[in-house]
Amino acid sequence: MSTEHTRRPSLDQDMIHKLEKRLTERPEKDELIERNILKDDKGISPALVAAKERLQRSQLEDKLDQALQQRPKAEELVKEGILHKDEAPAST
Repeated sequence: MSTEHTRRPSLDQDMIHKLEKRLTERPEKDELIERNILKDDKGISPALVAAKERLQRSQLEDKLDQALQQRPKAEELVKEGILHKDEAPAST
């Protein structure tokens, strides 16, 4: 008893044609870089690019933390007339 299975393609010809058409309409790498969809790595190792991005993010986080620490407290803004007393968040 022999049961032969014929394998069918997983995609029909219409779908293959649609995929090929979409691939030909795909934007070029330069356009994707210009639209900030891809990053311009200029041939740099992906490990170095990732390390650079982590460093930049860390520096940005530090800068934001520093700015938040230096901003005036709500009580000072009320005292200076910038905020009304009922607009100020409760002190902790």
